[in-house]
Amino acid sequence: MNIRVASELDYPDLRLIYLKSRRKSFHWADIEEMTLDDFDKHTVGEYIILAEEDTHILGFASLYLPDNFIHHLFVHPDFSGKGVGGQLVNASIEKMNKPLRLKCVSENQKAMKFYENNGWKKVVEEGKPEEKYWVMEYE
Repeated sequence: MNIRVASELDYPDLRLIYLKSRRKSFHWADIEEMTLDDFDKHTVGEYIILAEEDTHILGFASLYLPDNFIHHLFVHPDFSGKGVGGQLVNASIEKMNKPLRLKCVSENQKAMKFYENNGWKKVVEEGKPEEKYWVMEYE
């Protein structure tokens, strides 16, 4: 598996991964409101790395470097549970300065468990009652 910086040529595949992954995993959200354009809107000004194997993109992470913040981490549903997310997290940790932070939707138990298993700690739960998320930190 290769981790590299994304280029605009990768964006069509990244848009699709972002849409498919959210539609499959975000059971609390209205999937009909999700579009391919969301990727571009939600990653403006971010440093994007991706994981690929045999030129096939498996997932990506978008990082907001000034705050050492992982904004997005998404793996194509077909490759979930195969170590892609862990590789992307490790590459993100190497790129930024500790402590790193991220937010994880409280209802996303699979993601919460993934981060905790990879050394992230819950700091505080924030947000409106219907949109709760955990701020998590890696030191």
